[in-house]
Amino acid sequence: MSRALPLSRRLLALAASTALAAPLALAGPVYGSEPAPYTVTPLRFTVEAGGRTCAVDADLYRPAGVDAAHPAPAVLATNGFGGSKADGSTDAIGKAFAARGYVSLVYSGLGFGKSGCLISLDDPRIDGQAASRLVDFLGGTRAADDGTRADFVTQDRTGDPRVGMIGGSYGGAIQLATASVDPRLDALVPLITWNDLAYSLAPNGADRATPGVFKWQWANGFYLMGEGQPLLVPSLDPTRINSLGCLHFVTDACETVRLLNSGRYPQAETEKMLDFARSVSPASYLDRVTAPTLIVQGQSDSLFNLNEAQDTYEKLQERGVETKMIWQSWGHSGGISDPVAGELDLGRGNLETSYVGQRVLAWFDRYLGGDRSTDTGPEFAYYRAWQSGYGTAATVPALSQKLYLSGDGKLVDNRAKVARGSRAYSNWLVPTSHSESSLAGMIGLPDPQPYDIKGTFLGWTSAPLTAPVDLVGAPKATLRVVSPQTERVQDSGDAADKLVLFAKVYDIAPDGKKTLVNRLVAPVRVPDVTRPFTVELPGIVHRYETGHRLEFVIAASDTAYTGNRGIKTVTVVGGPEETGTLELPVVRGTVGS
Repeated sequence: MSRALPLSRRLLALAASTALAAPLALAGPVYGSEPAPYTVTPLRFTVEAGGRTCAVDADLYRPAGVDAAHPAPAVLATNGFGGSKADGSTDAIGKAFAARGYVSLVYSGLGFGKSGCLISLDDPRIDGQAASRLVDFLGGTRAADDGTRADFVTQDRTGDPRVGMIGGSYGGAIQLATASVDPRLDALVPLITWNDLAYSLAPNGADRATPGVFKWQWANGFYLMGEGQPLLVPSLDPTRINSLGCLHFVTDACETVRLLNSGRYPQAETEKMLDFARSVSPASYLDRVTAPTLIVQGQSDSLFNLNEAQDTYEKLQERGVETKMIWQSWGHSGGISDPVAGELDLGRGNLETSYVGQRVLAWFDRYLGGDRSTDTGPEFAYYRAWQSGYGTAATVPALSQKLYLSGDGKLVDNRAKVARGSRAYSNWLVPTSHSESSLAGMIGLPDPQPYDIKGTFLGWTSAPLTAPVDLVGAPKATLRVVSPQTERVQDSGDAADKLVLFAKVYDIAPDGKKTLVNRLVAPVRVPDVTRPFTVELPGIVHRYETGHRLEFVIAASDTAYTGNRGIKTVTVVGGPEETGTLELPVVRGTVGS
């Protein structure tokens, strides 16, 4: 992508970028040693979706030799947000699996490419139903608009094709949405996608019931891409037009973005916003998903963090759905870059040789190919940058070490070591801390290193480590703060009057260099400053080397998010009898003091 493009055009150009048209790494030409030949047939389907009749633009990849007498299972896939069936990532899925003997049906999602209808954020009642009509086609009970029928897909019973789905981000959530309305799906591989869109766009690390902190850069970037479709797709299908005030999204989506941008969150409007966001989120319909699901999430992802994948994983596990999870290195964050060596990247030709690629193939071999003897790998696997490979576990590691926030700014391993004291900070009317510029890497702009301005944050630092410490999972902090300005207004009925802060963990090297792990923060809108509250930080996989120190920070603001309304002073009091804590998912070593 050219860095010479004007900013507005560069933002729109994100629609064609594999950085957002996930799966991010599935780009480039199909490779392989003597891949099987296949034919590609463009197809058009007319579907009813959300009260509209619209077209779905698709490509059918049919391996040579596959016919009614020699059927094959199918793979269904669609694009990430802003993409289409023709973008490098989506097209690569069709080619790669057709080359391995699967019938592949790849389509442009509703509101993108040459498909009609409004952008409805993978709503199971709209996008899920549209995808279900494509399953009808694969099941032989529905023809494409030109009369083409698929009588060459393996059937479990009449009208029930053997079919799985794969794709990332927007192309990941659609799998769960489709499975919630169509039990015929046999296997899912959602990559780097969301569990709860309310948490994704306005996260609250302390209380999912209290409106969170608006992730304005990510949300407005996507909104701009959706509303800018006429600049990206000439001669737009009229079924993709809503109204002058909300061009291409369903109305509820536009109203959600406007409310978040307004900075005011009255209870009634906020509840409506949360209800809509959750209605298009797997969190609200996972109880209807039964297809075996291999979840792949990225560690470098400030849009959909590891916690979202873990929430989906645990809810499916609780219901007895066959589910496994992988935390790979790459996600939405960090700009356009190649995956690290050994990570899934079809452009490098490593579907069979990459760890994630092998796991995906095994998943489909077992649940689509019918080979129940296939080993699909461990329950949980995570990429370790310090070893250039994957660690495995029977489940996500539990919190295993508790540290205490001492009144003198130290992070200590025993309550008896806590010094009595109090410290305070105050926010400014402009952001004074920086974690990331969410879209900077995507549009070719530099992103400053994370920073916190003195007087606008508090930190607690451990002693230098005597041996390496490995963390795998989501740290958790319990805090109590004093903020008289907040206490006076927090019950106003407008959630914007509550205190906002940002929790995060740094790695401090012996030379003083600080690293914010994957640039991740936990935004918090404190439910009640008169009571203790617990913060779940984003999950990480990180090694703190010998001699390094761990620092836990709470900051008044962050450039990627909206902040406090007005100036609010925050004081944290510490003492042996009552102090804040930080719990860590340690899998190796101990943080001492």
